[in-house]
Amino acid sequence: MKQFCIFVLCFFAFFISSCSRPAGKDGEYAASIQIKGSDTIVNLVQVWAERFVENNPSCNIGVTGGGSGTGFAALLNNTCDIAMSSREIEEKEKIKATEKNINPVEHMVGLDGLAILINKNNPVDKLTLEQLRDIFMAKITNWKEIGGEDRKIVILSRESNSGTHMFFKEHVLRHKDKKSKEEFSPRALLMPSSQAIYDEVYQNPNALGYVGMGYINDKVKAVLVAINENSEYFYPNVENVMTGQYPISRPLYLYTDGDPHDVVEKFIEYALSDEGQKIVAETDFVPINKTSNK
Repeated sequence: MKQFCIFVLCFFAFFISSCSRPAGKDGEYAASIQIKGSDTIVNLVQVWAERFVENNPSCNIGVTGGGSGTGFAALLNNTCDIAMSSREIEEKEKIKATEKNINPVEHMVGLDGLAILINKNNPVDKLTLEQLRDIFMAKITNWKEIGGEDRKIVILSRESNSGTHMFFKEHVLRHKDKKSKEEFSPRALLMPSSQAIYDEVYQNPNALGYVGMGYINDKVKAVLVAINENSEYFYPNVENVMTGQYPISRPLYLYTDGDPHDVVEKFIEYALSDEGQKIVAETDFVPINKTSNK
């Protein structure tokens, strides 16, 4: 019996080490991954984590949101293994990484279209990029100015540490002009998460906000968007993002410190596998592998 117990303990230790990563500079190993960052893809990554653990039950994966900026801060402070991001790493973050001897490596894992959500009872159903710019800069303040009822528009935005916030500002408010200094109106309510924007739009008939496509359902309305009033309007869905027709589209990323190893490498390989990319499509994002599209 004693020999049997020793055998079981040795086997268990071997099994744990087979799904491990270096936990720190001391060379110890632990079967766990800490993932932090973008609220846009936190639900997608959570599904990946659950499916991955089903096949690797000795692994423990923690997934928390807070925004892309939070994810990069955690990566630079060595408090996570993977940073989730809905934007590319910024130059100032690269400089900090160099100072801390961190080497952020980018892994594109999917595509997303930013949906403009309004209450489902709002009669407005389409907007141009210029109208969106004027709404979020409070140049348009009443729904009647864009075909709606005589009501004040309640502007909802993500907080500044959000990659979604940065992407929307750069691509809609600033027209991708790096010299532009345009900012959201002080009237914009800064929401802590995409879920918070969804919840407010659901209950507030005057609200408007931007979220990832994964938050679209029949309880709210996503408007069609056009580049300008002379262009065709497109709905934020997989096909229109994949073809580049939907005007507010972006890549989605995971970042690691250097090339991933051990369980972190296995996890990213899973995210990029056919099964992982099918989950991208199932959660209403756009897979980078077209054959995985639903």
